Amino acid sequence: MNKVFPSTEEALADLEDGATIAIAGFFFAGVPRVLLEAIVAKGVKNLVLACGCGALTGAPEERAQLVRNRQIRKLIDSYPFYRSATKGMEDPLEQAVRAGEIEVEIYPMGTLAEKYRAAGAGIPAFYTPTGVGSPVEERVISNSPVPAVSKESRMFDERQYILELALHTDFAFVHAYQGDSEGNLRYRKTANNFNHVMATAGRITIAEVENLVKPGEIPPDEIHTPGIYVQRVLKVPRPEYKIAFG
Repeated sequence: MNKVFPSTEEALADLEDGATIAIAGFFFAGVPRVLLEAIVAKGVKNLVLACGCGALTGAPEERAQLVRNRQIRKLIDSYPFYRSATKGMEDPLEQAVRAGEIEVEIYPMGTLAEKYRAAGAGIPAFYTPTGVGSPVEERVISNSPVPAVSKESRMFDERQYILELALHTDFAFVHAYQGDSEGNLRYRKTANNFNHVMATAGRITIAEVENLVKPGEIPPDEIHTPGIYVQRVLKVPRPEYKIAFG
């Protein structure tokens, strides 16, 4: 089955206001910037962007434009802001969060990765020791005014665990170094950090691919995401980054 779409406009034709979108990537590595640009161009609003670790930090121009256009309602991440207080004062996203214009939820990085993996595996929830005895156990870390509710906890082998829910999304946007027309994907180095778990969590997964090859050209042992999880493929140029740490 050929899953290659000729344009971002056609690939995102059914993306509507209010969608929840998993945005893969680890800071600058493996971020689907072409698809983020397409969100900006389409102008959809009231979005929930579910990231892994600083994906929007790795796409600063798109991040700023999404905020200025008031397209983001809520952000889910483990590390959404710059480390520098000075850069934070200049960052439209951080200032929008501080002003209460964008809701933010923060999870430990490993917990967030497992929330996506569990969604893809059909597991509705899981117990983890991460966060026990901290504010993570007492509530979802958020700037939302909704009252905090303690998470369910349970003892296993004399150790306490807290319950976390799987995180399903309407769409998952991933970036692959290599992919074929059937949606089989191969990531490269740090880009493999969140892309492979997020690709399984989306109801519709769209992969932007740097190197599009024929089925069978990716060695089976090097396929990180099987094509069964991917509905749409886009050929994109290799991105160029101006790396700056904040």
